[in-house]
Amino acid sequence: MKKKMSIAAVLIAALVLVGLVAMRGGNGSDARAQSIAEAGDTTPSAEALRIRQEIQNDPVAPTVAPEGYDVTIVFFTDYQCPYCRKMHPVLDALMREDNKVRLVYRDWPIFGAASTEAARAAIAAKYQGKHAEFNAALMQTDGRLSSQSIRAAADRAGVDWNRLQADLDQHGSEIGQALGRTSRFAAMAGLSGTPGLMVGPYLLPGAVDLATLRQAVALAREGE
Repeated sequence: MKKKMSIAAVLIAALVLVGLVAMRGGNGSDARAQSIAEAGDTTPSAEALRIRQEIQNDPVAPTVAPEGYDVTIVFFTDYQCPYCRKMHPVLDALMREDNKVRLVYRDWPIFGAASTEAARAAIAAKYQGKHAEFNAALMQTDGRLSSQSIRAAADRAGVDWNRLQADLDQHGSEIGQALGRTSRFAAMAGLSGTPGLMVGPYLLPGAVDLATLRQAVALAREGE
């Protein structure tokens, strides 16, 4: 017998694995969209499971992975998105209280050049072990970003700027490819903007409060 879900749970009950769309095609000119699952069938296909694994596991995407984690949250985010900034303390609170949650940052810079600059710099900061601090500093920056405010956030975070520039040069191509993968996966998931949260197999398209996020995690644990 199925459990009766609360209103909050109903809001997140659309399975990403059913809604994902795989883009297929040889040279791209004859690409076609094909549904991952048959209509009315909530059993994910092997292809959907593979895509979900790729979304959750990217060698370039900054990741916080506690030992023994049992649920993965993927955060599609832009540093200039005001709702992403609101989600930052919510995710922080969840990670502090639940040491079985893994968090993957999938930077999806859709608000222009400054967003892309910030995303690339934040990802590059992971190579000197400063992604968490730089991410927090960028999320706490008010208003529109600029090269100057990104540099100021890096200084507040204790980022070695010269090392950051060297890492951007060395890893620039792979960072760009990771951003491209994230954009493609966001389209597959049907996201129209940031933030987007993939909690296990569930999609939360938009900002949510801590109570709803906790419930999403609980549902993901039931389904894993």
